[in-house]
Amino acid sequence: MTITIKHFINGAETAGEGDRTQPVYNPATGAVSAELRLANRADLDAAVAAAKAAAVSWGNFSLAKRTGVLFKFRELVAAHIDELAALITAEHGKVLSDAKGEIGRGLEVIEFACGIPQLLKGDYSDQVSTGIDVFSFREPLGVVAGITPFNFPAMVPMWMWAPAIASGNCFVLKPS
Repeated sequence: MTITIKHFINGAETAGEGDRTQPVYNPATGAVSAELRLANRADLDAAVAAAKAAAVSWGNFSLAKRTGVLFKFRELVAAHIDELAALITAEHGKVLSDAKGEIGRGLEVIEFACGIPQLLKGDYSDQVSTGIDVFSFREPLGVVAGITPFNFPAMVPMWMWAPAIASGNCFVLKPS
């Protein structure tokens, strides 16, 4: 029985609307290990709509709450690094040590993103001109997206989504 890899939209797995599939090969054996359900325009629209709906509340969460979510995610990834590395090895052909290294480098970016409140501070300049004060503050963009390469399936997405999520944005990922 072949496993079908589905989409993850709005917090749940979904087969999507698309009817096209693509085989996933085990690079060590050449055998088909899974089938990937390819997204179509309706699937993309659903993902963006879900992210857009979530962006309103997520962007209003405090920095402490957002970074708390990232801390928890970091703990989960670190606790399951062996399982994740095994998946990368099975699907991409990386040796286990490279796969673990990739995850480790991704975790470093998550750790960086957990410290992002310091970088998101605004500025205030008093009396830059007579009667004029200047304020600057950072706010979320809303929905951002990342299209990632095949050769770093864990690290590059973490480089993209961790700072985006920590900054209050929602993220749509399209892996290669």
